[in-house]
Amino acid sequence: MTQATTPKRGIQLTEQALKHIVALRDQQGQDLYLRVGVRQGGCSGMSYMMDFEDPSKVRDNDEVFDYEGFKIICDPKSILYLYGLVLDYSNAMIGGGFQFTNPNANQTCGCGKSFGV
Repeated sequence: MTQATTPKRGIQLTEQALKHIVALRDQQGQDLYLRVGVRQGGCSGMSYMMDFEDPSKVRDNDEVFDYEGFKIICDPKSILYLYGLVLDYSNAMIGGGFQFTNPNANQTCGCGKSFGV
């Protein structure tokens, strides 16, 4: 895993993850934020979710993290499970894609996309 861009945020991004997310957002042709959260389900009980969202849909109680002008938003219930999460990205042929390192997870599934607390 590469070094996170900022060490003291609720959700941290590595340089590789930030570059890839900004490139994906730019393909959308709009100024969008990345919403990160959790939902029930997955192999280990909870699964990660990420999607782009229009800035007008940010709620007053959302946590907002700013990375060089790119914003990540997270709802208050999800941040309880995600605080300290490091989001990384790898373009490796096997095991590539987004990778979640969550200090709150006491178990993760083999694919790394779900976790249990």
